[in-house]
Amino acid sequence: MPEIPVSSLDPRLQKQLENAQVALQRGNFDYVIDVTSQVLKTAPGCLPVRRLQRVAQLRHASSKNKLFSKAFGSVTQAGFLFGGGKKDPAKTLENAEKLLAADPTSVPALKLLAEAAQGLDLPDTVTFAWEAIHEQNPTDREALLTLAEAYLTAKRPKEALRTADTLLKLSPQDGDALAVMRKAAIAQTTEKGNWEDKGSFRDKLRDEAQSISLEQASKVVTSDEMTQRLIGEALERLKAQPENLNHYRSVVEGYRKLNNFEEALNYVRQARKLPSGAADTSLEKQDNDLQNAILDKKLKTLESRLAVTPDDAALKAEFAKAKADFAAFEIAQAKAYVERYPNDYEARFTLANFHFAAGDYQNAIANYQQAQKNPKVRIAAITGMGKALKARKMFDLAVAQFQIAKAEIPAMDDLKKDVIYQLAECYESMGKTEEAINEYKIIYSDDIGFRDVADKINAYYSSR
Repeated sequence: MPEIPVSSLDPRLQKQLENAQVALQRGNFDYVIDVTSQVLKTAPGCLPVRRLQRVAQLRHASSKNKLFSKAFGSVTQAGFLFGGGKKDPAKTLENAEKLLAADPTSVPALKLLAEAAQGLDLPDTVTFAWEAIHEQNPTDREALLTLAEAYLTAKRPKEALRTADTLLKLSPQDGDALAVMRKAAIAQTTEKGNWEDKGSFRDKLRDEAQSISLEQASKVVTSDEMTQRLIGEALERLKAQPENLNHYRSVVEGYRKLNNFEEALNYVRQARKLPSGAADTSLEKQDNDLQNAILDKKLKTLESRLAVTPDDAALKAEFAKAKADFAAFEIAQAKAYVERYPNDYEARFTLANFHFAAGDYQNAIANYQQAQKNPKVRIAAITGMGKALKARKMFDLAVAQFQIAKAEIPAMDDLKKDVIYQLAECYESMGKTEEAINEYKIIYSDDIGFRDVADKINAYYSSR
């Protein structure tokens, strides 16, 4: 399946994409996603369209309540992640697109997209997927290595060299990164040799210029300049009608598109001071979301800096404080929501996870207990409660939870293996070696390579 530029699409589709670009600037994300989805059904190899769709999905997702995406994250994706595969790349692509429509930041979904693109022989789409994964985890070594290899497959040695250089900055003695750098350097040299050997200089220069022109014509890009202009127009309208909440919303949306969350928050709070904005729940939600985005952005920036200079004590302290601030804000936000909607058990599951991550196991247990009332998160909540009880060394109570979860998970998947492993660890902590070994044996008989189960079984029989 070839990768194609926008210019090769049917003129009617090209017109729809032009309208989609305008819609993107005006914040009509649903329209953009709908148009690009239709185009990609007929032309899955048109990468510029996929890029446009991703921008719309990310901006759409950032405008939603993050509370729900965190509550559903690990639960909603599981059904897709183990289907399709290399045998049917078209089906895998369909599954990946469904997952990304639900959560464009999902790394497993992006990996699925890369796998599908590889099966369909779309090397640039493979690099697109791994670039997106790298954006989610800037210091992930495996993601960087895979991205570099994908660049080489796509015959983009310059990008491969740059990626390898990033890896070596993180770990100067990384042998795999050095190997990729050597391969990229050889590929780049070969590429230059082809330039020198084939045809006249003038022909090559003309072909290069034409290539650049075609590439620019095929790219569907968003314009920060256009967004700035729309913000300026909204500010002028706001000056003329300072009580109009819609003008505030336009300004806020513009700044969000530019990732200027601080300025967006400034105008949200100005709007909330107006009589008409004081009781507006959508503005309250935007206030919370923007605070979340600011803290998250700061945390990721510090994390990236710390990866480069891991021994910087001052930076470590700043990162630890930012992490604590972010955790405290998430808990406060989730707690306020649950207090307002006490019967939203999915939200209680999210709050329980936040408490657990913060080491507040007592409050985690209380909310996991309530979350079990919702079938969608029941098993995850039972498992979470078991882990929280285990962390508090209430092993007998934890055993009861893990036994329930073990009985309710039908397939011997990684989740069930984890539950059985946790159960066995509780038995070990209680001094019940035989019970623990019996649980480890269940995992051993299905997956000898799961964690250190083989070592535990071998040690047990060696000691007899």
